[in-house]
Amino acid sequence: MTIQTPECDADGLGSAETGREELPQVLLIGDSISIGYTEPVRRLLNGGCNTHRADANCGDTKNGLAHLDSWLGDRVWDLIHFNWGLHDLCYRHPEATAYGNRDKINGALSVEPETYRANLDRLVRRMRSRAKRLVWATTTYIPEGEAGRHQGDEVRYNALASEVMAEHGIPTDDLYAITQAFPPPMFTCPGDVHFTPEGCEVIAEAVSECIREELATNGQVRREQGATQP
Repeated sequence: MTIQTPECDADGLGSAETGREELPQVLLIGDSISIGYTEPVRRLLNGGCNTHRADANCGDTKNGLAHLDSWLGDRVWDLIHFNWGLHDLCYRHPEATAYGNRDKINGALSVEPETYRANLDRLVRRMRSRAKRLVWATTTYIPEGEAGRHQGDEVRYNALASEVMAEHGIPTDDLYAITQAFPPPMFTCPGDVHFTPEGCEVIAEAVSECIREELATNGQVRREQGATQP
């Protein structure tokens, strides 16, 4: 399965290895939106924790179930900040010419809502044994005119995800609320779910603050010269 990632977001797939195992180890899992904010998150958390990410655009929950073990590796993570959603609710058709074969008129839905909920529950159960803390990030806002997605579906899928997180006691980083308030210039172009560097920076600030707060509840954020303070 090939999952396309905008070139402007691809830098986020680079390694975050620093060799500083004494720092909290944080893993980001998500689609190209999370790839886009990975680099500024790493910068904002530099010195306080090591911020890694799954070495792929994680796609929909079906792809997550297939590849989760390889993304988790062999460590127990101090915190995993994760999302699945935009790919699940996307309609695609193999002959569609829009980026990623998006086609909400003639295409097929990637993952039905009830399957999405069940898949997400399975993913959470698998991650719980590999992380001291989990944080769910809501699926970001879908602007009007998006080629493969119906505006408002992200609200329905986020509601299903909220049920799963409530059942497992997992806190939420509400990126939907943040991006819903974005002005048009923060999107790469009209009708596109991706964000400009300015938009990614705003999201990264929220993600970084959430990670600092969650790690601080366990006293895990390093307070040292050059570290980002919680």
